[in-house]
Amino acid sequence: MEIDSLREAFERVVEKRTLSSTKVQEAIDQIVNEVMQAISKIQMMNTDSMDSCDHSHILAELKAKLNEVAPLNQLEGCQKELNVALSKYLKLLEKSFNPDISKAYRNVDFETSTINNIIANHFYRQGLFDLGDSFVHECGESDQSYLKSSFQEMYGILEAMQARNLEPALSWAAKNHDQLLQNSSMLELKLHSLQFVEILINKGSKAEALQYARTHLGPFGFMHEAEIPRLMACLIWDRLDQSPYAEFVSSTQWEKLSEELIHQFCSILGQSSDSPLNVAISAGFQGLPTLLKLTMVMAAKKQEWQAMKQLPVPIDIGPEFQYHSVFVCPVLREQSSDENPPMLMPCGHAVSKQSIMKLSKSSSRTFKCPYCPSEAVASQCKQLRF
Repeated sequence: MEIDSLREAFERVVEKRTLSSTKVQEAIDQIVNEVMQAISKIQMMNTDSMDSCDHSHILAELKAKLNEVAPLNQLEGCQKELNVALSKYLKLLEKSFNPDISKAYRNVDFETSTINNIIANHFYRQGLFDLGDSFVHECGESDQSYLKSSFQEMYGILEAMQARNLEPALSWAAKNHDQLLQNSSMLELKLHSLQFVEILINKGSKAEALQYARTHLGPFGFMHEAEIPRLMACLIWDRLDQSPYAEFVSSTQWEKLSEELIHQFCSILGQSSDSPLNVAISAGFQGLPTLLKLTMVMAAKKQEWQAMKQLPVPIDIGPEFQYHSVFVCPVLREQSSDENPPMLMPCGHAVSKQSIMKLSKSSSRTFKCPYCPSEAVASQCKQLRF
């Protein structure tokens, strides 16, 4: 699927539509203007002295001007260009998107309850609580009140942060202090740092800011020796936005902190920071064109790819969807598996176990590395673990 081509075709349609709309509006305005002028002329004339001849003359003059404007002729050209662009876009859509995708996936027996829970989870994590409640009620699933209340708390914290109120976030971070430390997260320190800067800027009280630092930043001093002195240096500047520490007053600090809070909140909750439903659909959207093309090729060869344990072609999806390390043997060009794990040779090169067995032909026979002059025996190779 050529997404770029589709985008360009769509942009051409939008451009032609905008041009057509502008032309239509100009023609309408011109017609309205001529009509209003004719009405004004009729109203200005003395009705007592105006005869039918004068009335007909004004209308004839209006008709002549409208014929001169020729609005239909003006619009015909741009409308034709819009129709051509729209026709090309529809043809490209039909060519790029196969309406029958049933052959591009295996028939899998899904558990309806699991799918419903995933959908309800998606609604709640997006903050669509009423929609989530309606869905749970209509599909008759078990109560999701714990998940709902947790995400309601998260969105309450985020709304407070949008209003520049850090108290709910600080309270949550203090309650989950130990778990944040286990995650190696600096979220609590960053929240206190931002609160320190807010006191310094909004209240203008260096003494109050210093007292806050002693109370709340002090416990982090032994773990973050580099960050705390930089914060304390803010006390000597009257205009932080013009100081070497202007980053502390940047609006992006709030955005980044909100994103990190979402990530840590979901992690402690045992949820991924991204919606599983959204990830699955987005990854499927990227992989579907390859599967559709594979289906057509395999059908021409009268073969069924659904029966294969491994796809004959790689599915190219973005790095944001790659959660686990994948090793593809450079010799056999096959993805590793539990039965065929990656092996590290003494020289530092890695190949699959099957490659080593084929190269050595026995456990004691010496074989040459396929990438360098080094030699080894199978017993010297160690299995790599990801």
